[in-house]
Amino acid sequence: MSASKDDGGRWERHSDILFGGLPYLLLFLSTALSVVHGPPPARRLLTTLGLAALAALWILGTYTLPTGRRSRQPYGMARTAVYFAGLLALSAALMARDQVFMVFAATGFLQALVLLPTVWALVSVAATSFVVNTVPDGFPRLTTGAVVGYIAAIAFQTVVIGWINLLSSRLNEQHQRRKRTVAELRSALNENAGLHAQLITQAREAGVLDERQRMAGEIHDTLAQGLAGIIRQLEAVEHAEGDREVWRRHLVAAKDLARDSLAEARRSVQALRPEQLESRTLPDALVCLVEGWSRGREAKVAFATTGTATPVHAELEATLYRVAQEALANIAKHAEASKVGITLSYMEDVVVLDVLDDGVGFDPAAAAAAAGTSGDHGLGLVAMRRRLGRVAGTLDIESARGEGTAISAAVPVIPQEAGA
Repeated sequence: MSASKDDGGRWERHSDILFGGLPYLLLFLSTALSVVHGPPPARRLLTTLGLAALAALWILGTYTLPTGRRSRQPYGMARTAVYFAGLLALSAALMARDQVFMVFAATGFLQALVLLPTVWALVSVAATSFVVNTVPDGFPRLTTGAVVGYIAAIAFQTVVIGWINLLSSRLNEQHQRRKRTVAELRSALNENAGLHAQLITQAREAGVLDERQRMAGEIHDTLAQGLAGIIRQLEAVEHAEGDREVWRRHLVAAKDLARDSLAEARRSVQALRPEQLESRTLPDALVCLVEGWSRGREAKVAFATTGTATPVHAELEATLYRVAQEALANIAKHAEASKVGITLSYMEDVVVLDVLDDGVGFDPAAAAAAAGTSGDHGLGLVAMRRRLGRVAGTLDIESARGEGTAISAAVPVIPQEAGA
């Protein structure tokens, strides 16, 4: 684009030099041809040279200096009219002395195309044609052929040169429009480059924030819950009162929880799905989760699947599994429930996970307001919403103190092939 801009500027500079110097060149050639063609008497020669010098000064004072040597620089109709009137008068005076100065008179044809708009250019061309066809030989004889030929010559020159002027003006307008378009495009590209850089920065910041939130959810779902389970097992050891078999059982459970938590932490860092889903379907993985959670607890857990179980996108299955995992963890810590029911429902366009318990319940609004202000209170619900929000899912919670809790998580049905 910069090369195109340089070429356009170079062309305009060359054009300015050509049109700015053309009147002087044609005047010099005409004068030289006049002298060489047939040297007139000294007095007549001096008069011709004086008129040529006057024409050069006229062009310099009324055209070259006012335009600053820029052929397309407008400087007013009044000045242009004065310039053309003087140019034609001097051309007529020189042609009256020698017809060879018709070469110089052609300056009027050429400059009219550049300096004037279409209508006035036609007028200037017609005036120049009148001078060129009249001064050397005078007016034609009053015969039909002579008059028609005279008028036809002026009309032909006016029409042809005027048409060239019209074409030139249209091309110049297109050139100017292209220049403006290129300038606007360059400005838009510069603006877009700034916006692109801004978007990259915002995307990077959003990616960092999203990754932080993802890691916070993974830590809460894996490490925090694993450590809480280990603590419960160790507390059970403290209350075993010397029963070595009980000690051993709780210590083995604590070691298993530690290994599982370490494995899940590594998978979370690598952004992998839960290990339970690697070799199982979502319903089977939830069955294993329910069995593992209910082992050693008095609460009765019932799990059911409705609809036709269809594999969905891995991220959706991982989200529902983590939501179930978090819901059971919350029940274990807060609900004091005796019955828990989990239902996985496959519908036409959504998959819904419902978790119900008959525990003590809570105030969802108060829990959301207090999230993170007291230990990890309410963080589980926040993590659920964030996880579901990342996959265009929804979370509904119904609970009241003393009336249990119902959690419903829904995600859109996206087949596994769509995410491949």
